[in-house]
Amino acid sequence: MKTQLLSALRLTLVMLVLCCGLYPALITVAAQLAPGHGEGVQISRHGRVVGFANVGQKFDRPEYFNSRPSAADYHADASSGSNKGPSNPEYLAVVKARLDTFLLQNPGVKAADVPAELITASGSGLDPHLSPAGALVQVARVARARRLPEARVRALVQQQIEPGTLGPDHVNVLKLNLALDALAGL
Repeated sequence: MKTQLLSALRLTLVMLVLCCGLYPALITVAAQLAPGHGEGVQISRHGRVVGFANVGQKFDRPEYFNSRPSAADYHADASSGSNKGPSNPEYLAVVKARLDTFLLQNPGVKAADVPAELITASGSGLDPHLSPAGALVQVARVARARRLPEARVRALVQQQIEPGTLGPDHVNVLKLNLALDALAGL
């Protein structure tokens, strides 16, 4: 029994050093080597930080491209999904309400043309990106609200498409809306 107790104690000490010392040190070093040095990639406008490139923000005014819905209400410290499955009646009601609102704000768009990401929250609740289709389906509304030609706004969306590293191409909503403001001289 004494042998087992000493083995358990040694294993506990080894795991303590690994999990409480070496692993956090490794993660800290990796964060320092990442863009933003572990603080996130800040986006500034006129010398003022307006957001972070990899954290979604709420945009719901007609003159801006809408963000993906957030189950965490865009609070980065509360990142989470809704944990409700696709057959949950409450979840289905929320998605239907989002779809109805989107169709009301975007006349002429059919329900079948609305990408799922515009009416469902991401797993983290903080996804800063939309697919190109998710941005392009909003062009008519944004152009109308800004009194800009649709072709000009569509071209701006095309310019903002970023190639996916391991996944599909995407559009950063914050960067797109900042480019839209710059286009309008704001």
